[in-house]
Amino acid sequence: MDIVCLDLEGVLVPEIWIAFAEESGIPELKRTTRDEPDYDKLMKWRIGILKEHGLGLKEIQETIAKIDPIPGAKEFLDELRSITQVIIISDTFTQFATPLMKKLGWPTIFCNSLEVAPDGEITGFKMRVENSKYTTVKALQSIGYNTIASGDSHNDLGMIQASKAGFLFKSTDQIKADHPELKAFETYDELMAAIKEVLE
Repeated sequence: MDIVCLDLEGVLVPEIWIAFAEESGIPELKRTTRDEPDYDKLMKWRIGILKEHGLGLKEIQETIAKIDPIPGAKEFLDELRSITQVIIISDTFTQFATPLMKKLGWPTIFCNSLEVAPDGEITGFKMRVENSKYTTVKALQSIGYNTIASGDSHNDLGMIQASKAGFLFKSTDQIKADHPELKAFETYDELMAAIKEVLE
């Protein structure tokens, strides 16, 4: 039994925080898990910046409404889901992901949730489980699945390395240089071919 585990941002949809940084004119918010391996630290820093600028969930959701999947992502996902099971494992939040899941044809996603005050201020976040991508892959393996994983950032490395097969996709030059043992792809066709090879 095989199951493919994909990251969301940078793999299927553009980075939400980068889009919001551009929309809000706050360049500091462009920092992502590609730059900061410590997700807890990154999120606390982002929440601090939002508070400082008086921005909340509503403003971020307005940006997300304008984000479309990366060209080819939905077709890739549709084809993949027709041949095997697929789960998106993301460190994003349900409040961000839902409109994007609609545009991707409602695939299954495991992600986290934001703590939001009645006035829409983001006050905190609740991670589903610590080291969620790696932990989820190990849990799937414990119930009999072989996992095949792909992602682009530091927080994807655990699930990629723990899987039967794992690939970097649209990653940074630095991450690729640090992990020469991992095959790295730039196009959905290449990634699909690699996954199909493992599934055979």
